Amino acid sequence: MRVIGITGGVGSGKSEILRLLKEEFGAKLLMADDIAHEVMAPGGEASRRIEEAFGADYLKPDKSVDRQKMAELIFKDADALETMNSIVHPAVWRRIEEGIRTAPEKLVAVEAALFDEEHNRMFDEVWYVYTSKENRISRLMASREKCMDIMGNQRSEEEFRAMADRVIDNNRTIEDVRQQIERILNEKMKEESQE
Repeated sequence: MRVIGITGGVGSGKSEILRLLKEEFGAKLLMADDIAHEVMAPGGEASRRIEEAFGADYLKPDKSVDRQKMAELIFKDADALETMNSIVHPAVWRRIEEGIRTAPEKLVAVEAALFDEEHNRMFDEVWYVYTSKENRISRLMASREKCMDIMGNQRSEEEFRAMADRVIDNNRTIEDVRQQIERILNEKMKEESQE
């Protein structure tokens, strides 16, 4: 089994890369954001701890996390962000580990905004999806100021590149991206067959 971590800034086009990996290369996809939604859902393993940490004001009537209200808080309060991350991230990473361990597919792609040294051991390699700021902004179809604020709160391009084994340049066509993915996957298969 080959396990790839996929990361990149908001608007970089990670979704298209993941679609290609799934549809054309047979990968199982594990999406950290989707898993985070599951663990924060009513009855999810993080929901009770979120209520204890932030109070019932941050829950909807159905006991699900009020994501908009929570986002407003953690965007401006670093302590709240740290608390939320300390509750949600461990639960998400446990689910990701389980998903990798039980996957019947030979290729697993894990998408997450952030990877760290502790969790990099799960991956054979990490791919960073690179797209220029201008392309990211146009893809987001939001105000330039909001995009710049979001990008400013993410890791820098240098930080993404430093933690990645591969860089997927997503500034051109989808065919160019498809060729990059195919080239990378084929290189790895050749390396493994020579061992």
